[in-house]
Amino acid sequence: MTESLPIAKEAVEKEQDLTLGVEEELHVIDLVTRELVPRAPEILAHLGNDNYSAELHRSVVETNTPVSETLDGLRDGIVGLRRDAIKVAERRGLGLVATGTVPLVDLDSLPVTPTSRYRRMLDDYQLLAREQLICGAQVHVGVPDRDEAVAVTQRVAPALPILLALSASSPYWLGEDSGYASVRSLVWMRWPTAGDPGELRSAAEHDELVADLIASGTITDPKMVYFDVRPSAHLPTVELRVTDSCPDADTVVLLAGLFRALVLRARQEHRAGLPVTHVRPPLHRAAMWRAARSGLEGDLLDLPRSPVPVPAAAAVERLIGELRPQLEELGDWEQVFDLSVRALSRGSSASRQRRAMSRRGRISDVVDLVVEDTRGGATGIGLAGPGDTVPAGLFPYAGSGDEAFPGGDVAPAYAGIVNVLTALGSAGLRRREDARDDEQRSRGITFSVAGEAATRLFPFDLVPRIVPAEDWGRLGAGLIQRVRALDRFVSDVYGDRTVVRDGIVPEWVIDGSPELRPSGALVGHDGVRAQVAGVDLVRDVDGTWCVLEDNIRVPSGIGYAMQNRRLTASVLPELPVPDGLLSVEPTPSLLLRALREAARPAAGDDPRVVVLSQGPEDSAWFEHRMLAEEMGVPVVRSTELFVEDTRAYRMRDGKRYRVDVIYLRMGEDDVMHAPGADGMPLGPSLVAALHADTVTLANALGNGIGDDKAVYAYVPRLIEYYLGEKPLLADVPTYLCGIPEQREEVLRRLGELVCKPVDGYGGDRIVIGPHATPEDLAAVRRQIVAAPRRWVAQEVVQLSTHPIFDGHQLAARHVDLRAFVFTGKTSSVVAPAALTRVAPAGSMIVNSSRGGGSKDTWLLSQ
Repeated sequence: MTESLPIAKEAVEKEQDLTLGVEEELHVIDLVTRELVPRAPEILAHLGNDNYSAELHRSVVETNTPVSETLDGLRDGIVGLRRDAIKVAERRGLGLVATGTVPLVDLDSLPVTPTSRYRRMLDDYQLLAREQLICGAQVHVGVPDRDEAVAVTQRVAPALPILLALSASSPYWLGEDSGYASVRSLVWMRWPTAGDPGELRSAAEHDELVADLIASGTITDPKMVYFDVRPSAHLPTVELRVTDSCPDADTVVLLAGLFRALVLRARQEHRAGLPVTHVRPPLHRAAMWRAARSGLEGDLLDLPRSPVPVPAAAAVERLIGELRPQLEELGDWEQVFDLSVRALSRGSSASRQRRAMSRRGRISDVVDLVVEDTRGGATGIGLAGPGDTVPAGLFPYAGSGDEAFPGGDVAPAYAGIVNVLTALGSAGLRRREDARDDEQRSRGITFSVAGEAATRLFPFDLVPRIVPAEDWGRLGAGLIQRVRALDRFVSDVYGDRTVVRDGIVPEWVIDGSPELRPSGALVGHDGVRAQVAGVDLVRDVDGTWCVLEDNIRVPSGIGYAMQNRRLTASVLPELPVPDGLLSVEPTPSLLLRALREAARPAAGDDPRVVVLSQGPEDSAWFEHRMLAEEMGVPVVRSTELFVEDTRAYRMRDGKRYRVDVIYLRMGEDDVMHAPGADGMPLGPSLVAALHADTVTLANALGNGIGDDKAVYAYVPRLIEYYLGEKPLLADVPTYLCGIPEQREEVLRRLGELVCKPVDGYGGDRIVIGPHATPEDLAAVRRQIVAAPRRWVAQEVVQLSTHPIFDGHQLAARHVDLRAFVFTGKTSSVVAPAALTRVAPAGSMIVNSSRGGGSKDTWLLSQ
């Protein structure tokens, strides 16, 4: 539908014979939504008028190559015009797609280009014009003599279905798989002047036919003649119009080479006076339909020889063989042959799009594929030179308190990471996500959610988080201090309770805790109770770190933190490694050392450690297996353990093995009631072994009292009381609803605070006042009034954010950090692996069971 092609003057003046030119129509899509958008005028405004033009729809940019005498020159023209247009488009968050159709289209939001000609077409053709959201590649071959041009159009017609099959790139129409390889050709054939013009013997007959069509009122000018092949209305060329736009520029070059050879053969036959072999119109339509239906992946009609279908590859190879004399005369034989082999081995673009869709069932993946193929891919149309564009919507955003993009600028520490991410682009990152998922499946990196039968891949975002060396140094000292104080507190609670006697913690806080367990008193010796501690930290918008929660009961996440680093190295190996990055690999040996040092004297010099798990039904079964394997110790279920003469053993393959330290990855209630190897409940016999001081449970039973949210409010005082030190880490201001005056303030400010049950885990029953509904606030008010000692409230922390890749672009999400402390007989060490957890969009709760994700955390040392 082009109004002008700027090579006309040059072609007329030079009368070049069998020269080449291509008009390519390119869809304009939004790189974030992947939808077709009417923003071509924005792109065209920044491109020259000589080689770019508007089309009927404002969602299409047309490129017009300079005249070329060679296929290489033609390719350079195609690639150069694409590159320049893509650079302009991507600066505006837009992409260009060279396919017959794009999947995501909203007809109502796509107006036509406001010229008088196109408006008249819309008035005349209505729906037919509105639905022409299609793009083709028109190949021009110079034939200055118009009578010869008409003769050529008659003779090349039988080969057109093969050219259509090679170009097929439009399987999707209005969001659905059409079942065709080129649905564009079906839409195009609805024009009243599209298709085969019938028998024409001269330019005069052709012009008479065009004049009759204009006189009939069907069309208004010669440019609206859309025959499959036609003498150009404005150039001394023969124009091929049946092919889809092709994302791979080499496919366009192949089509141009074949069409030029067809034109040369047809002209030779015409000059030799050979008769024209006409294909009956119904058979020609059937052949074109067959090509549109299946592209290169099915059969094509073997016209004009026979109506019997043959494999598409055979039809292509036969055509190229027949054209070899003309291709050699033009100097194109080797290039066309090589390109045809490549095209047949890759298959049609339509087939590749369907494969992209089948991998994850996402239509957006199809759009991403054709965007990348159009902008480069195998054809090498990269963005030329440094500093050109940020591809595919990966733009920094401005976020108050964002760790990577403070104020919209890239923080220096993240510059290298951002450079890699932007170079990959959205589509590239989605492919890395596919690789990540494959890697996780192969390694079994999963977790499960209560109430769900199937496990999920552990949610992992590709953008790593950096904790600066200065921050990590301060945090490390504070973490060790905090865990030491909590360990002393739990021992005191189950011992003399001096902390109550001295007025540091009210007795009701301890006695009212659901986690106060009689079994906690069974540890009949001094020493460490929390060999493994997890501490949840948050960073506020001002960069201040504070502790959100403590976990010295059964902390999880160590293995996932390690695997996140390994996943990053596997799927994003090009990320630059900063100086001082701590390796996660020593983590298992540090953990094992702490566990072995927990063994009682009865273990001797070679303590035997096992990891006790509920097995595959446990949400963190992957982590249990992984840590056991990395430490070189067995992972066991309760049915493999038994106690005999107050000594613990594991039974496997009919043999028993002594057990000195049990790394508990089960809750206390589960341990006490689980069956042992002898079929009896394991708990009572294990209690006997504990009382006899022959086995260590790490962590100790009853430790949950240290995780109590009411106890949290007293940790700063516990540090001063037990250690004689000022706290190194800040806490979130906390109100105990069991204290009347504090309860009154909580009820008065319910909509401003975060309310938590004292025994909650994993984000359970948390109510964030500013985000809560009136019904939520009313419900928590009733619960606080009914059982005030079971609730605490905290001030809302304005959490920092960190970029994640959401499948389209970089977006801000709230994050926290779970750090781990391992405590042995004489010292504590902070693990070099920490788990960053990511809240879902619009949430501040990071737990994976609540839709949260995770990140690789880069801890830096000085």
